[in-house]
Amino acid sequence: MKYPSFLSHIVPVSAAGATLFCARSARIAALAVLSALLLSGCLGRGKDKDNYVERPVDSIYNSAMTQMKSGKHAKAAKEFEEVERQHPYSTWAARSLVMAAYSYYEANKYDEAIIAAKRYITLHPGGTDAAYASYLIAASQYEQITDIGRDQQVTAKALKSLQDVLRKYPDSDYAKDAKLKIDLARDHLAGKEMEIGRYYIKKKSYLAAISRFKKVVTDYQTTTHIEEALMRLTELYMTMGVKSEAQTAAAVLGHNYPGSKWYDDAYKLLKSGGLEPREDKASWISRAYKSIF
Repeated sequence: MKYPSFLSHIVPVSAAGATLFCARSARIAALAVLSALLLSGCLGRGKDKDNYVERPVDSIYNSAMTQMKSGKHAKAAKEFEEVERQHPYSTWAARSLVMAAYSYYEANKYDEAIIAAKRYITLHPGGTDAAYASYLIAASQYEQITDIGRDQQVTAKALKSLQDVLRKYPDSDYAKDAKLKIDLARDHLAGKEMEIGRYYIKKKSYLAAISRFKKVVTDYQTTTHIEEALMRLTELYMTMGVKSEAQTAAAVLGHNYPGSKWYDDAYKLLKSGGLEPREDKASWISRAYKSIF
């Protein structure tokens, strides 16, 4: 995981800096903290009261940094959250939220990382670290992608979040990595469609299989699965006697991937039926490719 862009030049907050801030805004901060406590009900919760130990902002933040540098990321995250909890109006509260999200990510606590990052974006939508917080959300979802044998809802969610990073922050330090992850997520989703399509072939549910391979052709043309998808369509259309579509699938496959082993299989299949690859310009397959190339 990339460090937050600001981490290379971050310095532990000093007691003097914290004191100066507090001196300028003591009355406002005190009233705001009291209001927050009353609204949240913290004053009435015995458990929180017992666990709460008030500490200076520099003490908490420096403790969090020490934990993080020692590789104790889960503990560091808790300390960073404590900065925001005890000193929500300090200059270090916003940054601590991002650092908490980063630390949770490094600790493989992805759900917690997402919560912290989303909290930062909610409280500081125009903050200097909004791009990184958005990237952390997407990366945390991406890390939870499972093998194609399982449900792929989290993959779809990660893909959307990654696309949001690329759309909102195209010039950020995280756009390039987001693009790479987008390609991998799309390939994963295409792989799932292929797996289901093969399953339907075994069950001889040919129309259901076609719908899965069609999705790969229309939505995931740039993935590694496109060649097999076109060959499977050739095979299925031949089985169903829809010769023109079989010829079109093979023709598009041969034109775009002439050296593919999948094209060799598709070509042999057509020849066994006395047919040659021939593109029907009115076919959905031909139109789908024209929309991309």
